[in-house]
Amino acid sequence: MQVSVESTGTLGRRLTVSVPANQVEAAYSDRLQRLARQAKVPGFRPGKVPTKVVEQQYGPRLMEEVVGDLIQTSFREAVGQQGLRPAGGPKIEPKAVQRGEEFRYTAEFEVYPEIRDVNLEGVKIERPVARIEDEDIARTLETIRRQRTRWNAVTRAARNEDRLRIDFTGRLGGEAFEGGAAKDFPLVLGSSTLLDDMERGLIGAQAGETRNVPVKFPADYRHPKLAGQAAEFDITIHEVTEPVLPALDENLARELGVADGSLDQLQRDVRGNLEREAGKRTNLILRVRVMKALQAKFPIELPQALIDAELATLKTRDRTGPGSTPPMPEDDARYRARAVQRVTLGLLLAEAMRARGIKVDAQAVRARVEDMAAEYESPQEFIQWYYQQPDRLGEVESMVAEEQAVAELLTTAKVIEQSVAFQDLLKMNETF
Repeated sequence: MQVSVESTGTLGRRLTVSVPANQVEAAYSDRLQRLARQAKVPGFRPGKVPTKVVEQQYGPRLMEEVVGDLIQTSFREAVGQQGLRPAGGPKIEPKAVQRGEEFRYTAEFEVYPEIRDVNLEGVKIERPVARIEDEDIARTLETIRRQRTRWNAVTRAARNEDRLRIDFTGRLGGEAFEGGAAKDFPLVLGSSTLLDDMERGLIGAQAGETRNVPVKFPADYRHPKLAGQAAEFDITIHEVTEPVLPALDENLARELGVADGSLDQLQRDVRGNLEREAGKRTNLILRVRVMKALQAKFPIELPQALIDAELATLKTRDRTGPGSTPPMPEDDARYRARAVQRVTLGLLLAEAMRARGIKVDAQAVRARVEDMAAEYESPQEFIQWYYQQPDRLGEVESMVAEEQAVAELLTTAKVIEQSVAFQDLLKMNETF
């Protein structure tokens, strides 16, 4: 077999392969003999059909099958011989072939870009470090108390943070409009659930009262017909209730899983939870910063075949996932940018892992699945569900491997600790 290769671009290659006539003949004869033993031709017993008869009837189809087999086997051998790594399937152009002739074809394809020594040397990466303060614990406990609020009916005038039960009807130019009415609607004053004008207009109201409240819809209101319009609402108040938060005491501690009701233990538990949350948040931010640094340091040309495949995957996922909507034509640029980013990072991380001999650790994968399962009512069922499907487990394996690669890459960067408040850490919205 003779092979020649030429470049058609940075990543494009054209391979010309010549398969010797004797190899073509051997493949054809072998297939012809096998078909002759199986063919059913009127006038001949099974297995006794002369090969000439079989060839007359099936010759063109036989040669087509032989060509397909030869392309498959010779292409794999040729790219290995030339040390090429095709990215995506080749475009094959076979030449016509007859028995006794050599077979030639050309194959055009893209190869993976050469990526060497993926590291972050000379790159500064800021690692956010958040210390959990007493006020963070107090804020969390206050949030927990608010989540357990009871509402007691009152006869006094309504004030901010009270919850009202109301009926309302909105009118625009004296006419009721669609979506402007509700009955037994629960409203906490100051929550910005309804228009600010409406909520302010109910301060001081009492149960049994009906109020007419003028409002002005914002210019950027979500319903264009109402945006910037002046309207009025007739509002009937059925009930006014005030919030009563549970005391921060032993009873609350027991409700939250502290068996002996110790407030000190409750605070230690909350601190531990916040520290774990801070750790997860920090790791997520570091991952994004490492990815950005990799993209900036290693601009690489990508095979179009890989981009197209990733583009199709993203669109399919969005089209079939929960709450999905079909991608619109105007979304193509956004999808393509995501595809380019994912392919770039995938290639860089794969090379970093290969060069460092990073392999997925089964124990680390198990620990990650168990960590995910801890958030569910039946952790063991969740774990079994993951391990029953290789695809699902593969996603976790990829996640763990990526984290290992990020950790290794961080050892090559100049990591600078960035002291931040816990609340500021939660507000960091690091995205690609």
